[in-house]
Amino acid sequence: MQTLTRHWVEHGFGTPGGVYLLYALKCALYVLGAAFVISLTPGIGGVGDVADWWTEPIVYQKLVVYTLLFEVLGLGCGSGPLTLRFLPPVGGFLFWLRPGTIRLAPWPGRVPLTDGDTRTAVDVLLYAGVLGSAGWLLSRPADGVPVGGSDLGLLDPVAVVPLVLLLGALGLRDKTIFLAARGEQYWLTLLIFFFPYTDMMIGFQLVMLALWWGAATSKLNHHFPYVVAVMMSNSPFVRSRRLKRLMYRDPEHDLRPSWIPRMLAHGGTAVEFGVPFVLVFLGDGGPVTWAALIFMAVFHVHIMSTIPMGVPLEWNIFFVFSLFWLFGAHSEITVYDLQSPALLLLVVPALVLLPALGNLKPHLVSFLPSMRYYAGNWATSAWLMADGVEQRLEDGLTTTSRMPVNQLTTIYDAEVADLMMQKGQAWRSMHAQGRALNGLIARAVDDESAYTVRDGEFVAGAALGWNFGEGHLHNHQLLAAVQQRCGFAPGELRVVVLESQPIHRQRQAYRILDAATGVVEEGHVLVSDMLERQPWPTAGEEYPVHPVGGPGRRKLATEAS
Repeated sequence: MQTLTRHWVEHGFGTPGGVYLLYALKCALYVLGAAFVISLTPGIGGVGDVADWWTEPIVYQKLVVYTLLFEVLGLGCGSGPLTLRFLPPVGGFLFWLRPGTIRLAPWPGRVPLTDGDTRTAVDVLLYAGVLGSAGWLLSRPADGVPVGGSDLGLLDPVAVVPLVLLLGALGLRDKTIFLAARGEQYWLTLLIFFFPYTDMMIGFQLVMLALWWGAATSKLNHHFPYVVAVMMSNSPFVRSRRLKRLMYRDPEHDLRPSWIPRMLAHGGTAVEFGVPFVLVFLGDGGPVTWAALIFMAVFHVHIMSTIPMGVPLEWNIFFVFSLFWLFGAHSEITVYDLQSPALLLLVVPALVLLPALGNLKPHLVSFLPSMRYYAGNWATSAWLMADGVEQRLEDGLTTTSRMPVNQLTTIYDAEVADLMMQKGQAWRSMHAQGRALNGLIARAVDDESAYTVRDGEFVAGAALGWNFGEGHLHNHQLLAAVQQRCGFAPGELRVVVLESQPIHRQRQAYRILDAATGVVEEGHVLVSDMLERQPWPTAGEEYPVHPVGGPGRRKLATEAS
């Protein structure tokens, strides 16, 4: 781990250039596909006339639907080699159209008709219905009612109903698909389609504002400078090794972030607070507005250039387009033109109350609806597998891909595959929560050398068909589903689950789980202790923890709660 994290300083993941080309082509596919699909709208014009019709009101509506479809197919976030998807490079629709795969309901036992963890024909039909209703909505013509200086009109809100209902119903049975569809943004935006034109445009602006401000708020922590340093080390556009080494206090002995990523972190936070404020509340389409537009566009292009490991590239492209469409081409509409307070009854709970709950009680809400993007304050887990467990997982689960290490073995060989998997662990260890996991692993098992350590992200990717940094997808709920199918003996599979930090407390809750016997230990760790550690474990040193019941005591249970 010491060797691999030092290697990360100068080389990041060490990704071959061809992989970056693959993602560039995928982004081009997203953009060209959107232009082509929207151009099929009757009366709008061909692809070659995009400069004439890109400002039409219906264009943004169809782009929202197209992007939702792109993501819910599994083609956007969480796809490709940088998420350890090689053969095949996507999960998504390949997985969710297959009965027998694992599904995780958000509230099993509380919401009727959502019990169980096996995908049925009903789930497959619901998912197929989401795909079909999105495709049908993209094929719909405009209603022909002039709005905003356009004679073309908007989508008929009635046509949006099937997609809204099907995705909502599917989300109650499978939270993974709802998160993959980026429901906190695109599904909510679909609901805004039902408002009159002016309020609808204001609703679009408020969604964007909430995403920026939510992300900025979540970065008011000690974790984010670690994220910046790691992202800069992995950026294919930062070629200077000397510059990369400057991101750390000592690139060999102290891999905590230096003053440079700390400054960049604070600067980025200020940008996400300040520039959107100018756009939403002070924008008038003049020079200040356009300066803010260009500045924010550069901000998102910079994020894309670092190639974040979750690869939310198309998401950032959508943001760039939204900037110029909402605040440039349609700057005549501002939040001060709100006509119906009913819009606030929809957006305030979704954009204010839910993120607030997620920041105060992170175990209750995914980091995506909580709008805690890129902040480094993530729930995560480490899966500790005794000899043969990883292969038994692959053999015992119904899935559409092999475990990542076996995918890699078919491309390279076993030694290189293991090295790359450990490089993934090094990526996690470079972040603050990874340093806590390294210390907690020693409390989970007596002989760490007898276990293979895998990040929960890699397990969720194979077991659920999608992963995007959401630790709630590989916690006790997935462990219970895996155990039901594989029947591991006590001690064969243990999982260290680390919850994210509440905004008002400088600590993170943890649980050590055994697949067969349940909770082994639970308690919390202090953020301040994470910040003092290196990304590699130190021999003979115990990580300071605060178990339930006092120092050194373990809380036992017969099953994971």
